[in-house]
Amino acid sequence: MKLEGYTAKNGSGQVTLFHGSKSGIVGEIKPISRRQCDFGKGFYMGTEQLQPLTLICNFPNAKLYTVKIDITGLSVLEIEIGIDWALLIAYNRGKLEHVRGSDVYRKYSMLFTGCDMIIGDIANDRMFVVLDRFFSGEVSDIALVNSLSAMRLGKQYVALTEKACRQIEIIDEIAVSEAERTSLRAESESLRQEGVRLAEEICRKHRRDGRFFDEIIDGVDK
Repeated sequence: MKLEGYTAKNGSGQVTLFHGSKSGIVGEIKPISRRQCDFGKGFYMGTEQLQPLTLICNFPNAKLYTVKIDITGLSVLEIEIGIDWALLIAYNRGKLEHVRGSDVYRKYSMLFTGCDMIIGDIANDRMFVVLDRFFSGEVSDIALVNSLSAMRLGKQYVALTEKACRQIEIIDEIAVSEAERTSLRAESESLRQEGVRLAEEICRKHRRDGRFFDEIIDGVDK
């Protein structure tokens, strides 16, 4: 995990990504998603086209955008899948409110202070099943990380500031038809079921390994 000025590996500083909108983007791009998303309020973009499509397939005016962002000069937190990734999502989704004021709460509330962008693995409903079981104390950290690693869905880039949003350019906009949305709903459900089945197998394999959510919370920074 690192916090630094980030430049794309190809040297151009530009990355092509995808964004799904329930009814289309109106006006300038803003970091105005709902607060309780994986990495907080921002403008979410992903490396895979299918993932944002599955999020908007229930909306009749859904649109898929291809965007290009120049990330040169932005302060970026790039976080790999693991416990820090899971606990950052836990913080942003309100799962750490019962330990507000603790060292662990302060750690994750300050982790992205001063960042323009976060880059991290996508957590969708396939992962939420395992994350919720982890947060409720049903599975350990080792079971969680192994499950999530097996369900890689691509990366999400989250523009947290106006500065980052100004460096995003829309290069294509496609309306999603009813036929496409019907097909996407079926594919999304199939992928969800397969993800749940895979996670169940991994969690059973690691049921006695690792630490549980409350043990991690109690032990952070002690």
